[in-house]
Amino acid sequence: MQLPVLTSTALLTALLAVGLMFFIRASTKDRIEVSQFLAEQQGEPLLERLQQYFVGRSYRLAAVRAAENQVVYEGMVRPSWFMASFLSLLAAVGFGCLALVLSMLFPAAPRLWPLLILLAPLAGWFYWQKSARPEQVSLQVEFLPGETAQSLVTVTGHRDELAELKQALGLKLMEAAE
Repeated sequence: MQLPVLTSTALLTALLAVGLMFFIRASTKDRIEVSQFLAEQQGEPLLERLQQYFVGRSYRLAAVRAAENQVVYEGMVRPSWFMASFLSLLAAVGFGCLALVLSMLFPAAPRLWPLLILLAPLAGWFYWQKSARPEQVSLQVEFLPGETAQSLVTVTGHRDELAELKQALGLKLMEAAE
């Protein structure tokens, strides 16, 4: 092959490798959001439903801040076998492509480039180590004055947990706060 073609292919492969590394690193990133929900209940029934929900999701009560009317729950995030396998597969494909390009760039070098694929399980291991972490969810309940028995529930937590809470308790999303 001609040198300009090999050089441009190597450059594109290097850029894709960098993108893959950033993708693998981003898979462990916290995605904390603040959302406000409107609940059609007030008082003890709402607080009990929220308590049962979080206990059912393997959270434990970590703190109660009476001054701010806030409750903090803590739980462990479990890594996903699917995600670890998927990231390892992506890394294997990426290392395979890199090995192919390197073997074309350096044909006189020993044919050890395909051994790079053996590094692919490191991506799954990295994800598994970084994503198993404690997670906190804080919620604040404000009872709205008026004739309707409604409450404003402000929740700070992982975006997947917020979506699950909304669906499980039938809450209406008021607005996203940052």
